[in-house]
Parts: sequence; structure tokens; C-alpha cells
Amino acid sequence: MKKKLLSLGLAATMVLSLTACGNSSDQADADKASGDDAKAVPTIDKIDGADYKDLKADIKILTNRTDIVNTVYKGYAEQFMKEYPNIKVTYEGITDYAESVTLRLTNGDWGDICFMPDTVEKSEMSNYFVPMGDHATLDGIYNFVTEKTYDNTVYAIPNGGTAGGIAYNKRIWKEAGALKEDADGNTILPKTPDEFLDALKLIGEKTDAIPLYTNFSAGWTMGAWNDYVGIASNADPDYKNNKLLHQKDPFTRNDEMSGPYAVFYTLYEAVANKLVEEDPLSSDWESSKSKINSGEIATMVLGSWCVQQFKDAGDHPDDIGYMPFPITVGGKQAAASGGNYAYAINNKASADNQIASMLYVKWLIEDSPIFADEGSIPAKKGEPLPDALAEFSGVELLSDNAPAEGEDGLYDKIRNKAEVLSGDYPPSEVLEAALYGNKSLDDLMGEWNQKWSDAQSSESVEITE
Repeated sequence: MKKKLLSLGLAATMVLSLTACGNSSDQADADKASGDDAKAVPTIDKIDGADYKDLKADIKILTNRTDIVNTVYKGYAEQFMKEYPNIKVTYEGITDYAESVTLRLTNGDWGDICFMPDTVEKSEMSNYFVPMGDHATLDGIYNFVTEKTYDNTVYAIPNGGTAGGIAYNKRIWKEAGALKEDADGNTILPKTPDEFLDALKLIGEKTDAIPLYTNFSAGWTMGAWNDYVGIASNADPDYKNNKLLHQKDPFTRNDEMSGPYAVFYTLYEAVANKLVEEDPLSSDWESSKSKINSGEIATMVLGSWCVQQFKDAGDHPDDIGYMPFPITVGGKQAAASGGNYAYAINNKASADNQIASMLYVKWLIEDSPIFADEGSIPAKKGEPLPDALAEFSGVELLSDNAPAEGEDGLYDKIRNKAEVLSGDYPPSEVLEAALYGNKSLDDLMGEWNQKWSDAQSSESVEITE
């Protein structure tokens, strides 16, 4: 598993590189681009396309969607260019997106718009990106902007959002008897980790499908497990950005089987009971889409953004379902709704390119068909939820509350110092421990508690829970 250790070291190096490169010279370049001698760049709420019909610019967008960069995304660019014929829009698709873009950000010469990688800490966003507007204003217009806000300034707008849950093949689950019905004929989905694991065991016994596909080899797919530590495991929108930061030993098991422990228990037990692919190192993300569509794979733990991709990957779109993550807290289930990758604009680009980029981002999130195409929660507030969330009836959709005053960015600092809940490695560590049987989950969670405690101490965090 040296690959994963290398990945962790590289991630740490990249974060350090970003911090180091956010120096006074970079800031001077940014000040020059937005100073009195430069063309003013309106914020996204104030920019009016009618004022820029004659603007000439050539902008490039970096994207992780290599599968549709030359088809669907190219089509969006063409639609936009009909309205703004003097603005040329091109896309560049990138594999290993987060690692590659993080390294490219350090030199400033990467293009004009990117999906901001999570390796950029909030306190560093101003070193690389154009302010989109103030939080108080944009929070009333768009969903999920708090996630990319620092000191009341928004630096990126999410490309819509998703809810946290689990994609599954309904046909396979029914054939295995893993789906039950109540007296009224309504489908009963698992509501606890053990109910979910029992369902996976039935699938393994009664079908030829892989019960749970981890997609370990892709790396970033494993990082998805971290997303369930907040609202899904606690039904509390204050947990992630506030309570977790001040909690003593947050990875300890509790009697209700909720909280962070319950999330990683689900993964550990699935692997330990051989309910996952035979060789996780050889898993393949792109082919997994068609395999869950065809029924070769029964289940995958990913955000709801994946549903449309799985539907589009084969001849059985109606077999793809999406269920809440199986944790119940105080008799109820909740799911986190959060932003996808967020559009950010290069503050080293020319003023004309920054304006053209702001126009394109606004067009994408307000006028393009992107959210219907991708089955995601629209960026603009007040729009209807996607069909992918039809099975979330009775499940409370919540978003993480903002950090307390003075603690903006503290979550990133603690998780990065602890090397827990950051990137793909911590969940991968759970998989490795279960796969080889060299460490119990309790031992592993004890190590994480110590790392978290050390990080809290380094930031002089008061322990209140």
C-alpha cells in the first residue's frame, strides 16, 4: 500500500507549497491586477452581461470531468459564445485533478477558471482567487457559499450541490431480498450500520454482484467517507465546524452507534467480511459506472452527484437508486447537503479575462442546463431538488453551520495537522487495516483520537465536550 503513503506525503507537500507560494510577491501581482490602474471587476451579484457584449477575451477552464469535457462542457461553451461572440471559452480536462491543479496554482499560469481544490485552506484563498462578493449578499442568492468564504468574502461558487448518501442498484438489492416493504408497500431502507451490513451480506450470498465497491484505487473516491462524519452521523449542523473542533476523543464508539466511529465501522466491517471487490488495488472508477448500471456492482458510497453519471453509463438507468447513509440519531435520519467543486477565478489573469470569467461562471450557474444534466441541487436558491433525492422522504437535509466567530478555517487547520478527515488517506487506512487484519478499528480510532488531540493542543483549542 505504498501508493497511499506516497499520496499522503504529496498532499502534505502540496499544502505547504501553497502556503509558501502565497507570498508578498504574489499578493503584489494580485493587487496590481485589481488596483486603481486596472479595469474594475464586478462581483458576481453586480455584473451585468449587457455591459460587456463587446468584451474581447480568451479564457480557459480547468475541470475534473474528463469524460464530458469535449462533449457536454464544450456544448456549454458554444452556447455561451453565441451570446458573447468576442469571448472564446475552452476547457482542459485533468486527471488526478486535485493533485495536478494544486501544483499548478503555485505559479499562477494555469488558466482563468478552475474548480478550487480542497487543498487550498480558507486563509490562503485570497492569494490565488478573485473575490466573488460578500457572504451576506451571496448567501441570500446561492446555496453552499459558506464553504468557500473567509473573512466574510466568498472566493468560489459551488457548481450546485449534492446530498450525502449511497448509490445502489435497486434490481440487485430486490433480487437479494435486501429491500423490505412496510404494510403499505413502501420500501424500507437500512437505517443503521448493522442493517446495511446485513443487506450487503444477503447480496453477497444470493447474487453475483459485488456488494460494496470501494473504488480504492481512485483515491478521491475513498475520501467521500469523510463527508458523512458531520451531519449524517450526528444530525447536527453545528457538529462539523463547531462541536467537533472542541470535542474530546471524537472517534470513540458510543452506545447509539452514531458519530464518526459509526461511519468508519461501516467501512471496516464491510471490508473485513469480504463484502467488497476482491482486489481493491485494481479497482477502476470509470468502468465502475457501467458495472453498477448493469448490476455487476450493487452499491457505492458517494455523493448524489454520481447518480446521473451511473444512469448515463448503460442501458438500465431506472435501476439506479440513492439511499440515505444508514445512521439514525435520536430516531431520525439526516443528510448533509453541500456544494460540489466550486468555480474560482484566477486573480493573476488579466482584468478582461477576470470579467469574462465572472460572466461565464454566472451564466453556468444561472442560465445553463448543467444542474438538470448532472442531477445536482442547483446553485441558485429556490430551484427544485433533483429526482435523485426521491428516496430521501422523511430525511432532513441540512447544511453545515458556519464556524464560530474567530474560528474560520480552524477545521481545516486541525484536520490537516492531524492528517484525519483530510483527503483520501484516512478512510483508505481503515480499508487497509480491515483488509489485512493488522489493526482493529478501536486501535485505529484510538490513534486518530490522539492525533486530533495533538492538533487541538497545537491550536490552543478549548475542550468543551
